Amino acid sequence: METAKKHFFSDMGVMLERSMRHIFRSMDTIITVTIMPIGFMLLFVYVFGGAIQTGTDNYVNYLLPGILLIAIASGISYTAYRLFMDMQRGIFERFHSMPIARSTVLWGHVLSSLVSNAISVVVIIAVALIMGFRSPAGILSWLAVAGILALFTLALSWVAVIAGLSAKTVDGAGAFSYPIIFLPFISSAFVPTESMPSGVRAFAENQPVTSIVEAIRALLSGQPVGNDIWIALAWCIGIMVVAYFFAMRAYKKRV
Repeated sequence: METAKKHFFSDMGVMLERSMRHIFRSMDTIITVTIMPIGFMLLFVYVFGGAIQTGTDNYVNYLLPGILLIAIASGISYTAYRLFMDMQRGIFERFHSMPIARSTVLWGHVLSSLVSNAISVVVIIAVALIMGFRSPAGILSWLAVAGILALFTLALSWVAVIAGLSAKTVDGAGAFSYPIIFLPFISSAFVPTESMPSGVRAFAENQPVTSIVEAIRALLSGQPVGNDIWIALAWCIGIMVVAYFFAMRAYKKRV
């Protein structure tokens, strides 16, 4: 046990390398995750954008934060899928027979989710630049955006771990992401919440995606962020801590 704890980070590095090899051997997962959000961005900018009033002349600037969150929400479904397949194939039992820290098996999947989603985010931002996205944000603002997106990815990845460990079928392992993908559509990601009916507006303004979108949008546009960034961080950290707790409980029950 002492040896496993001592080599926790080296063990985690090995698990991360293993997961990343699986991802790079099947790049279609990253391509699939990236294409759908780009398709949404093209659709909303070039088809619906002219009819949507957001108070800005550049709709792609307004839209991009929500698209990034959709991409991340889509990407974590593959984390649940890969974890489920490892469970079904008895991979965890093989690792547990070795002198390694057991939690590193989960951390390998979570960190590979962080890396693969980062690749998707970079590709989407590159496409947005081609479509006319421009930002006056400085390096610190971009780092803050990267930090928020990383926390959001980690939080959802631990939710994906719960789904991957608890699901009974492959379809069930990935299906949990559908409601999360839908959340940005009921937020300020595509239209201002002021245009929504009162009941929908109340939900939109008090769910995590809106505060995260507003914080990222303000950072990228060089505007004062206000309390949105603290609310966004509280949501991300809170979800991550709760999801990690239940993920570890599910892990102990399964293995």
